[in-house]
Amino acid sequence: MCMRRVQACLVGALVISAGCAGLGDVTDTRSRLDLTVQNDGSEAISFQIVVTDADGAVIANESDRLAGSVGQSYVFTVDTTGRHEVRVAGADWRGQIAWNANACANYEGTIRVTADEVAVAGECVQQQ
Repeated sequence: MCMRRVQACLVGALVISAGCAGLGDVTDTRSRLDLTVQNDGSEAISFQIVVTDADGAVIANESDRLAGSVGQSYVFTVDTTGRHEVRVAGADWRGQIAWNANACANYEGTIRVTADEVAVAGECVQQQ
């Protein structure tokens, strides 16, 4: 029992000293996009997700397929330099979201696809 207390104290001291040394610093110079693609149709869809930075350079490029009435979440981390954009495109549809990574540490976006339309929504849930 005494040994467990000593171990707990040592772990606590290590965590405290790591915070003082800056090792536990929570400030980050990155921005995160939490993207949900929702297939509200009855047929499966195949699509491409492309994330670009302020200069148009491709940060992420992924393909996926969703069955009907299924949603999937994706997480992308980017530098905090300017405007970023995500494009999700299928054979005959496209949804697009842009956010300013300088101002937004965490952006949540949703792209809903039906047989008739593509709905796009997004908001900054944590400022930089």
